[in-house]
Amino acid sequence: MSLQSRIIKAFRTRYAAAPSFLVRAPGRVNLIGEHTDYNDGFVLPMAIDRAVWIALRPRQDQQVDCFSLDLQTRVHFSLDSFQQGGEDWGEYLKGLAWVMQEAGMDLYGWEGVLAGDVPVGAGLSSSAALEMAIARANGFVSGLEWDPITFALLGQRAESEWVGVQCGIMDQLVSAAGVEGHALLIDCRSLEVEPIPLPEGISVLILDTGTRRGLAESAYNERRVQCEVAAQFFDVPMLRNVTLQQFEAAAHRLDRISRKRAWHVITENERTLLATQAMRVGDAIALGKYMDASHESLRDDFEVSNEALNRMVYSARGHPACLGAKMTGAGFGGCAVALVHETGTESFTTQIVRDYQEQTGSEPKVYICKASKGADVSIIDRDME
Repeated sequence: MSLQSRIIKAFRTRYAAAPSFLVRAPGRVNLIGEHTDYNDGFVLPMAIDRAVWIALRPRQDQQVDCFSLDLQTRVHFSLDSFQQGGEDWGEYLKGLAWVMQEAGMDLYGWEGVLAGDVPVGAGLSSSAALEMAIARANGFVSGLEWDPITFALLGQRAESEWVGVQCGIMDQLVSAAGVEGHALLIDCRSLEVEPIPLPEGISVLILDTGTRRGLAESAYNERRVQCEVAAQFFDVPMLRNVTLQQFEAAAHRLDRISRKRAWHVITENERTLLATQAMRVGDAIALGKYMDASHESLRDDFEVSNEALNRMVYSARGHPACLGAKMTGAGFGGCAVALVHETGTESFTTQIVRDYQEQTGSEPKVYICKASKGADVSIIDRDME
């Protein structure tokens, strides 16, 4: 039974009625451009064919009632009066309701069942997928026109100000605006989005180490502050404004930590643009090399990799079908991403699982991903059930 069918069936059981709509919002994998988004830089993610789904129907009052099929817990509150606290995933429901009402949007109640197949804490933006699914649900039942940029910004604000994670815009925007078969080059300053076709004959594989981190409790926010300190040194609003020439001229006056953090962000922006150029002409070999260089910088300069991620990346690079590999997401655990020739995908997967298990004693998960479209809503018919 598909995930969609499961949540539709669970809705019928829970509410003794059929749901009206099915909302889907994808997770994402970032090919290159890590920790550049909150520095107003460039990123190159793609929405993936793993998502958060909500089967729902509108209510005639201001109540929101949602049941998580994965966690077997319920969140219920009134749009007229609610406050922070309760189930962790429920804070995303409340946060989106709060930020949308703050933006002057009139919201209506709904009831639904939620489930997803985006691994939580793996660096694949399960939280952004949840946010965009909720935003899509709120907007649809309330008769609001869907604008990916507007709702991505609302999701970012909810996560930053309500949930407490100072995230960039990348995750929400690619979940909202993904294009099937393409990665998205996102300028995180202008929010300009350009679909970039994936090279032919290449598979994108996500390699889950099984290690996890909590962003709010991790060094993520610390890295963000360190970038702000470096930007203040250069007297610019964001590290996006600093050129390689400006950095090299003043680097000797920076403290060691600020120098390393700034160097990563500045060079990562450059790598992201070069990787995009390679993709435009279908040069998968060059793309893989830029991904490799990104990992080295994330490991040594930004210091957000860990032993499990490094082992996974090195093992991936040891297979002849692999063109490049790097950690993906915020780091401190989670997943790596590898660019692999389609013809070698099966043997690559077999070798990765064997090597990683021999080295760590843990069995990794490998996901072959397709580039997906962004968040959408469909009317439920019998074919879905």
